[in-house]
Amino acid sequence: MQIQFLGRQPYAEVEAAMRAYTAARQPDTPDALWLVEHPPVYTQGIAGRDAHVLAAGDIPVIRADRGGQVTYHGPGQVVAYPLVDLKRIGIYVKEYVYRIEEAVIDTLWTFGIVGHRVRSAPGIYVRLADPASHAVLHSASLDPFAGLGKIAALGIKVSQHRSYHGVALNVAMDLAPYTRIDPCGYAGLQTVDLQGLGVAVQWDAVAAELARRLCSRLQA
Repeated sequence: MQIQFLGRQPYAEVEAAMRAYTAARQPDTPDALWLVEHPPVYTQGIAGRDAHVLAAGDIPVIRADRGGQVTYHGPGQVVAYPLVDLKRIGIYVKEYVYRIEEAVIDTLWTFGIVGHRVRSAPGIYVRLADPASHAVLHSASLDPFAGLGKIAALGIKVSQHRSYHGVALNVAMDLAPYTRIDPCGYAGLQTVDLQGLGVAVQWDAVAAELARRLCSRLQA
C-alpha cells in the first residue's frame, strides 16, 4: 500500500482526487492510503438529512458521495482515506468496516485509550469517565451512548469493489463545531478528542500510527 501524508488540504479537492483515482484504477493499480488534515468543513453523506445541520454558520457544508450523515472535519483531526481494491484482498464491505474500526482501536490503545463499538452506530467510542476501561458496554441501556464520547467517525464509499472516503480520528481539535450539528445523525451525541482525554500527542504521531495499523489490517 502506498502511503501519502498530504498535510492540510481542502476537503473538496481531496474528495475529487479520490474519485478520480478510483475511476481510473486498473486491476494492477496499487492500493493507496492518504493521510490528511482538512480546514473546517461539514460533510453530509449521500442520504444525509439537512435537518441534522443545526447551525452551520460560516463553516461550509459539502455533500459527499459517502455513506452516513453529517460530520465535521477540522484542524487537529487525522483523516485517513484507504483506496483499496476489496476484491483483490478478498473481503466484503462489512469486513472492510470491521478492519478499519480495528485499526482505530489498535491506534487508540497505543496511546492508552480503549475504543469501543456501539451496535448499528459505525465509528469508535470511548468511556468518558474511564477512557482506559476494557469493561464491556451494556447494550440494554435505553441510551446506547450514555457515558460515551465519539472519537472516530467512519464514512465510506465502495464502487466496483474499490473503496474511497474513510475514517476521521480526533486528536486535538476545537470541538465546538460539533455542537452545531447532530453528529453522524445522532442528536446530542458527545464528541471527544485525545487531548480531552488527557493524551498529549502530536498529529504526526497519531497519523503515522494509524497508517501503520491500517496497512496491517487491510491486507489479504
